[in-house]
Amino acid sequence: MAEQVVKLRCQRIGCDATFTVDDNTEGSCRYHDAGPIFHDGMKEWSCCKKRSHDFSLFLQIPGCKTGKHTTEKPVLTRPAPSPRIPPPSAVVSGPTATTAASSKETCSRCRQGFFCSDHGSNPNPKPTNAQAVASADEAITASPPPRRVVDINEPQVCKNKGCGQTFKEKDNHETACSYHPGPAIFHDRMRGWKCCDIHVKEFDEFMSIPPCTKGWHNADPTS
Repeated sequence: MAEQVVKLRCQRIGCDATFTVDDNTEGSCRYHDAGPIFHDGMKEWSCCKKRSHDFSLFLQIPGCKTGKHTTEKPVLTRPAPSPRIPPPSAVVSGPTATTAASSKETCSRCRQGFFCSDHGSNPNPKPTNAQAVASADEAITASPPPRRVVDINEPQVCKNKGCGQTFKEKDNHETACSYHPGPAIFHDRMRGWKCCDIHVKEFDEFMSIPPCTKGWHNADPTS
C-alpha cells in the first residue's frame, strides 16, 4: 500500500500555499517579511511599500521575498510609525482675491453659469446640448465586459474573503467555500470582521480568524 503524502500549509504572510517536506525548494515561497500598515483607509506592506484601498486586492499583492515554505508562524517586524506631516497652509494672496472669490460665489449670474461682466468670464460653464447628447450616447452604448468562459476542470483561485483556495467548477457547490462576507474593519489598531464581530490587535491573529459563512467558491469578485 502506497504511503500517503502529507501536505502542509505554509504559514508565511502572503503565501498560504500547500507543500510537502520533500518538495520544498529554495525560492518556492513568496511572502512578506514585515507587517502591514493601516492608515486613513489605506493598506500598505511596510516591506515593499505596495498599497491598496481595497482589502481583497491588498491581500493579493504578491510577496516581495522568496525562500522556503515553513509551518512556523513568522515573527513580523513592526514598522516604525511614520511622522505625521502637517498639511501646507493655504496661500492667501490678499484681501482682494478673497473678496473677488466670495463675490463670484454670491453673484446669481455666476452661480447659474451665465457670463458676468463684473467677475469676468463664466467660471462654471454649463455643458452644451451637443456635449449632453454625446455623454448620453456614451452611457447608452457602454456595455459590460464579456464574461470569460471557464472549463469545469480548470483550476481557479477563490476570491472570497478568507478563502483563497484553488478549486474546480465541477467540484463547486453551495457549501464548498468557507469565507467572510465582510467587510474587514480596521479601527484604532484593532482588526476584525464585521460579519462575525471578532476583533484582534495583531495582523497574524486577524488572518487566523476562522471564516463564518459557507457558500459557493467565486473566482470572479465582480460577479
